Amino acid sequence: MRELKGERLEKELERLKLMHEFEDAHPEYTFIAGVDEAGRGPLAGPVIAACCILPKDAVILYLNDSKKLSEKRREALLPEIEEKALAYGYGIVDESRIDEINILQADYEAMRIAIANTQKMLQDKGLGDGPQLLLNDAVTIPDVNIPQISIIKGDSKSVSIAAASIIAKVTRDHLMQKYDEMYPGYGFAKHKGYGTAAHIAALKELGPCPIHRSSFIKKFV
Repeated sequence: MRELKGERLEKELERLKLMHEFEDAHPEYTFIAGVDEAGRGPLAGPVIAACCILPKDAVILYLNDSKKLSEKRREALLPEIEEKALAYGYGIVDESRIDEINILQADYEAMRIAIANTQKMLQDKGLGDGPQLLLNDAVTIPDVNIPQISIIKGDSKSVSIAAASIIAKVTRDHLMQKYDEMYPGYGFAKHKGYGTAAHIAALKELGPCPIHRSSFIKKFV
């Protein structure tokens, strides 16, 4: 990745400063966690949520909504996020559970798992009991006893949510690449289970495989 210098670096640092707005607005909390998900819309594979607590002074250049970043950039950012985070975790809810309880409830379930795993990491490090405030991308998670703030397009407005979005996206992409090897012919490594024309054509030709969401593919098979 090209190193930022001079005016470019100043602009990037100013952009990141603006993305600390929600975190900076709550100095009373030491552990503020961002929560986001990946995989709500695909026809196949799990939904994965992530939760991430960054230090208040964390500087991670290029950190942004995962959808605004190239795959190469996301892959480069993930290890830096994991290294600098105070704690992070993810939750995976598979296609059978999505079919059973619907995608919205599966989304919430994955988020609760991610929060619990982040809490465990924070405790295992001896840093604290768990997240004190959740910054969520456009949702309020039920059955969570932690204060929450829902932020529309939060993954581009909060460093914490942006970090969670990258963890969720890259984790899911890696899993779909493994599924591509297990179930060749569908192109999972390329489209990650989303309903592209090539995926739908393969689905009609080959029929569904074990990771397809039955409730999502009814009109295609």
